[in-house]
Amino acid sequence: MVGDNLEPGIYSISEARKIAQDIGLDLVIISENATPPVCRVTDYSKFLYEKKKREKEIKANAQKTVVKEIRFGPNTDEHDFEFKLKHAQKFLEEGAKVKAYVQFRGRAIVFKERGELLLLTFASRLEELSKVESLPKLEGKRMFLHLAPKSSKSK
Repeated sequence: MVGDNLEPGIYSISEARKIAQDIGLDLVIISENATPPVCRVTDYSKFLYEKKKREKEIKANAQKTVVKEIRFGPNTDEHDFEFKLKHAQKFLEEGAKVKAYVQFRGRAIVFKERGELLLLTFASRLEELSKVESLPKLEGKRMFLHLAPKSSKSK
C-alpha cells in the first residue's frame, strides 16, 4: 500500500481499508497483477480525473493516419501518370497512406486489365517509398490499390 503522508508497506486488506477510512480517503487498486497487489490511499474522484487526463493526453499525442486519394482513368496518359506519381511520392514522404484507384466510366469497364496494369505499375514505381497493403481489387466501377509508407526507422 502506498499513498501521500503514509508509510509504504504490506498490509492486510482489512488493515488497509481501516487506514484509508481513518484518513477519510479511498483505497484504490493500482496494480492487480503485482505480487502483492499495489493499492493507493487517495481520493477516488481525483484518481479518475487524473487517469482520464492522462488517457486524453496519450490520445492527443497519438499519430493520426491520413489517407490521400489519387484517381486515374483507364486511359491515363504517361505525363498525367508521372504527375500523379510525384504527388503520391510527396504524400508518402509526409507519412500519409495513399489510396490509388482507377475510375471506370460507361463502357470503359471492359478495360479492366488496363486499369490493373496501371495500378501495378504505380505500385512498382513507388516500391522504395511504400509497401502495398492490398493488391488491385475491383469494387463496382472502381479498382483500388492501397499503399502505406515504409517505416522511417529503416532510414
